[in-house]
Amino acid sequence: MMKSSFCGTHREVGFHWGAEQLSLGRRLLDEVPFPLTDARREYADACVPLYRGHFPEILEEIQGIAEGQHCDAHTLRAVLLGMYAIQPACSVFAVSDGSGALLGRNSDFLTALEPFNLHVGYRLPNASFIGNTTAFVEMEDGVNGHGLAAGLTNVPAHAIAPGFNAGMLLRDVLEHCRDVPSALSHIRKVRAASGMVLVLADRTGNIALVERDAGAIEVEFHAGGEGAAFVCAANAFHLPGMRARNLPGIDNWRAEERYETLTRALSAPDARCDAAFARELLSGGRGFLCQYDRDSGHDTVWSAVYHPARGQALLAPGNPMRTAFEEVETMCDSCEYPHG
Repeated sequence: MMKSSFCGTHREVGFHWGAEQLSLGRRLLDEVPFPLTDARREYADACVPLYRGHFPEILEEIQGIAEGQHCDAHTLRAVLLGMYAIQPACSVFAVSDGSGALLGRNSDFLTALEPFNLHVGYRLPNASFIGNTTAFVEMEDGVNGHGLAAGLTNVPAHAIAPGFNAGMLLRDVLEHCRDVPSALSHIRKVRAASGMVLVLADRTGNIALVERDAGAIEVEFHAGGEGAAFVCAANAFHLPGMRARNLPGIDNWRAEERYETLTRALSAPDARCDAAFARELLSGGRGFLCQYDRDSGHDTVWSAVYHPARGQALLAPGNPMRTAFEEVETMCDSCEYPHG
C-alpha cells in the first residue's frame, strides 16, 4: 500500500503527486482498468457543472494531477468522475457506547490492483484529513481534523445519473464537515451518481448510516450520549425505504453474509466500542468478513479503525487475518503548510 502526504492548495497537491508518480515511471492513464468510452466521457462532462457548483477545488486537484502527469485533464476527469464502475465489495460499521464512537471498515477489492492502493494525509488551506483509497483523489474511508470519520460501500444501482460518486462524496464530507449532523446536512444537498452507503461517526459519539442512490435517500441517526447503538453496511440497501431499490442477481461478494456477521457481532452482549473488538471483528473473528480465497483474484486489501474521541487511527495495509494493524497519524503532522 502506497503512502503519501500532501500540503498546499488542491492544484499544488495534485501537481506534486502527478509529477512524483511520473518521475517513478508511472503514467496513471495507462493503468485504468476499464475502457474509456465516449459514453464515459459524456457522463463525466455532465457531472462537471455539479462539481463546479459544489466542490470546485476537486476539479483543481484533477487539473494539477494532469499537469504533473503531462496528460489530458479531460480524459482524467472521465476516469475519476465515472469511477466505481468496478464494484468494490466492502464492509463498514460504526458503534457508539454513549460516550464515544468508533468506525471500522474492510476494503475488499481486486488483488491485481493492490500495488496502487493509497493511504494519504492531506493538509489543505482549510482542511486536514487522512484516508485510504483504491483509486486517487476519491477517498473510501478516513477521518478529518475535527474528528469526523467516514467509510463507504457501493451498492449496484438501477441507474446512474450525473452526480457525485461515493468516493468523491466521502472526500467532500471529510473536507467540509465537522461532525455527523453537519455531514448529513451536507450530503442531502449533493446529487448522488449511483448506489452507495456512507457510515459516519464523530468524536462526540454521534453515528449515522446513509443509504442513497440517484433517486432516493434514507438515514439512520443515533445521537451521542443516548446509550449504546450501532449501524453497519455491506453492499446492499437494508433500510426499509431502500430495500426495494436493490438489484437482484448481482455478484456482491457474499454481501448478505458479511452484513449478518456485522449485525450479529455488534448486537452481541460482549460487543464493545473499542479498537480490540473492532480488530477482532474485521479480522474474521466473529464470522465471515475477510476470509476470501485469494486465488480468486479478490481479497480484503486493507482494514481501518477510527476512534475519533481518542484521536486514534489504525490501519492494516492488507488482509487483517494476515496483516498487523499499525497506528497511523490522524493528521499530516509533518506538514509546514499554514492550516486554517
